[in-house]
Amino acid sequence: MADQKKLSPVEVFKIDSNYLRGDIAEELVDGNDSFGKGSIQLLKHHGTYQQDDRDARAAGRKDGRKSAKEYSFMVRTRIPGGKLTAAQLLAEIDLGDEVGNTTLRITTRQGLQLHGVLKQNLKETIRRINDIQLSTLAACGDVERNVMCCPAPIHDHVRGQLQALADKVAAHLAPRTRAYHELWLTDPDTGEKTLEGGGSNGHEVEPIYGPTYLPRKFKTAIGLADDNCVDLYANDLGFLAVVENGSIAGYNVLVGGGMGVTPSADKTFPAVAKRMAYIRPEQAIDVATAIVKVQRDFGNRSDRKVARLKYLINNWGLERFKAKVEEYYGQPLPEPHGDDVRGFDDHMGWHEQGDGKLFYGLNVENGRIHDDGDFRLKTALREICRTLGFNVRLTAHQSILFTDVLPEQQGQLEAILREHGVKLHDEISNVRRWSMACVAWPTCGLAITESERALPGLIDQLEVELAKLGLSQETFTLRMTGCPNGCARPYNCDIGLVGKAAGKYTIFAGGRLLGDRLNFNYRDMVPAEEIVPTLVPVLAYFKSDRQEGETLGDFCHRKGRDDLLAWTDRYAATASASG
Repeated sequence: MADQKKLSPVEVFKIDSNYLRGDIAEELVDGNDSFGKGSIQLLKHHGTYQQDDRDARAAGRKDGRKSAKEYSFMVRTRIPGGKLTAAQLLAEIDLGDEVGNTTLRITTRQGLQLHGVLKQNLKETIRRINDIQLSTLAACGDVERNVMCCPAPIHDHVRGQLQALADKVAAHLAPRTRAYHELWLTDPDTGEKTLEGGGSNGHEVEPIYGPTYLPRKFKTAIGLADDNCVDLYANDLGFLAVVENGSIAGYNVLVGGGMGVTPSADKTFPAVAKRMAYIRPEQAIDVATAIVKVQRDFGNRSDRKVARLKYLINNWGLERFKAKVEEYYGQPLPEPHGDDVRGFDDHMGWHEQGDGKLFYGLNVENGRIHDDGDFRLKTALREICRTLGFNVRLTAHQSILFTDVLPEQQGQLEAILREHGVKLHDEISNVRRWSMACVAWPTCGLAITESERALPGLIDQLEVELAKLGLSQETFTLRMTGCPNGCARPYNCDIGLVGKAAGKYTIFAGGRLLGDRLNFNYRDMVPAEEIVPTLVPVLAYFKSDRQEGETLGDFCHRKGRDDLLAWTDRYAATASASG
C-alpha cells in the first residue's frame, strides 16, 4: 500500500470530510464570499473551483488595498462524450447570463464551464444544472473526471459502442457519496433531497474510491485508431477501439498519460500513455476499475506534485504495474493488439450521419461562447437551438457539432451563423482551426501569464507569416497555456506555447497531430511579442527542407533541437545582415 505516514494536507481534508461533506454546508451560509482551505479542496469534487479576478486584484493593489480579491466560482458540468440536447445547451447559456460572467466555455474535455458565479448563487447554479439532467459531480477533484469519446454522431455500430462505453465508465466510476445531493439538490420548497446521480444505497462507503478517493485526478478517453480526436495518449487511461468487420472487437488499453508539470519541481514531467494490454469489450469496466484501484492504493498521497498515475508507472515500470492490475482484475491480460492511432479528424464542416441527416462542425475559438460587437456566437446558438432544435456534441478541441440536420436545413443554419458574424468552417485559417488555449488570466489561480486572451492576436500575426511562406494550408496543432500545468495539452502537439513567467513562454516543438509523441523544449523564456518572429525561421526551414508529405511536427522531430537552433540562428543572422 502507499505510504500513509506523511499525508499531504489535501489527503487530511478528505479523510476528515465524511465523504466530501466537510464544512461546506455551514460555510455556504456563513455570510462570507469565500470558503476555507478544506472546503476549497472538497468543492472540486462537487464540480467547482474557488477563484478570484486577477485583474481586479492587480487593480486593487494599485489603489493601495492589501486584500483586493474578488472571489467567484468556476462551475464545470461533466458531460460524457460531450453529448447535449438543445434545451440543455440553452439552459447553460442562460445560466451564464443570469449567474455567471455572461459567457460559457467549452472545455478541452468536452465539458462546459461557467465563470464568475458568486458564492450566494452557487447552490442555485448546481441545482439548476441537475434540473436539466446534467451534473457537476466529479467534473473536478481526485476522481474520474469527464469521460471523453469521439463525438461524431455517425450512425454506425462503432460510434454507438464508444458512447455507450463512455456512459458506462462515467456512471460506474462516479462517486457514490450522498454529500452532493444533500448539499446542492435540496428542494427549496419541500426540503426533500433528490437522489439523481447517486442512489439511496451504497453511500456510506465508496465501494471503489474509499473514504479518501484517489491521490489525484484521473482522466479517461475512448477513441479510434483512424480518428484520435480525443487525444487518447494524453490520458491516465485510454481505450483504443480495435475495429473488425464494422464492429469493435476489443480495446487496446493505454495507461499513464498526463500533461501536468509543476514549474518549481524538476521531478515532474509530461507523459504520453503506454500500451499495456488488449481486452474484449465486455472486460472494459472491470479492467478500468482494477486500474483505478491500483492507483488508489499505490499512488503517492504525500506529495501531490507526483501523485498522478504516470508517476506510479514511471517508478514501477509498466511490467510491474500491469502485473498488479492483473492481480486486482483476477486474470492475465493479453499483450496489446498491433493497431494504433493513425488518423485525427476534428469533424469541422458538413458530414453525413449515415441516416439521411447531416451534422455540422463549427469552430469555437478557444471554446468561448460569447457576444462581442458584431461577433454574436451566443445569440446565434440561442436562435439555432430555439428555432431549429439541433442537439449538439462538444469536441475535445473546444468546438461544437450540430447534429440531426436535415439536408434542406443546411442553408438555414449557415444563414443564422452569418447573420450573427460567426465565420463558417471554411472561412477560418488552418492555424486558427487547429489551435487551442486554456483559460489562464484572469480567473485561473495557477496562471502565470495570458493564454486565451493572447492566442487570437498571436494567430493574427502568424496567419500573415504563413501566407508569406506559402504555408497557409498546412495542418499543425498549436496549443497555448498560461502555465506549465498543461490544461490545453501543449506537450504532445506540433507547437506548444507554455507560460513560464509574466509575458514569457517556453516554445515546444516536435509533437504531432496524432498526440502519441511528446514535443521538446525548443526555446525558453520567449517574450510574447517575439513568439511569431521566433517561429518564422522554423517555418522557413520546414518549407525548404521538408520531406514529401512530412508534417511540421515530424519535421521538427526529425531535425531535433540542435539542428533547428543552428539553422534558425544562421537564418536570423542572414536576415539581419540583409536588412
